[in-house]
Amino acid sequence: MSEGMSDGTRICVGVIGAPHGVRGEVRLKSFTADPEDIVAYGQLTDETGNRQFALTLTGWAKGMLVARIKGVGDRSTAEALKGTELYVDRALLPELEEEEYYHADLIGLEVEDVEGRPQGKVKTLDNFGAGDVMEVELTDGTSLVVPFTRRAVPEIDLEGGRVVIDPPQEIEGEFEAESEEDGGATDREGRG
Repeated sequence: MSEGMSDGTRICVGVIGAPHGVRGEVRLKSFTADPEDIVAYGQLTDETGNRQFALTLTGWAKGMLVARIKGVGDRSTAEALKGTELYVDRALLPELEEEEYYHADLIGLEVEDVEGRPQGKVKTLDNFGAGDVMEVELTDGTSLVVPFTRRAVPEIDLEGGRVVIDPPQEIEGEFEAESEEDGGATDREGRG
């Protein structure tokens, strides 16, 4: 864990889904490496930190965990919680190995190209099944998606608040063609 990252910062580790059955159970989408580890952190909170949730896992349904939430005993109460993001205090998360990052640490970082020219900010990190990708919100308001690999993202400087990208040639070509069609910058040099 990087210094300054555990000062009350909370990290989203899951979200409550649709109700499961009529007795208050809910489907639960976990963002932890092992989905069932979401209950290992004890009580979770909502985004504001005002509501606490004690979860007990009861199984799986349709690729999602099923959980009982203490104090929720019927379907309508469970339905009212749908979409609630679940947070844990950053200090409770495990230390990371070298070259591992929590998404929350990367989102919002400044993005530069390999020559140091500002490109935008990290918007999201996702995995749609073919590996991790990083979406960059470019300075002109458009987006660029790059593979989250050591080659395409050769430097991550958490302390400096920046990420360096070197997109593969085929991504740069697609991006340049889209920019020309949209009347935007025609090359990466025009952004800095």
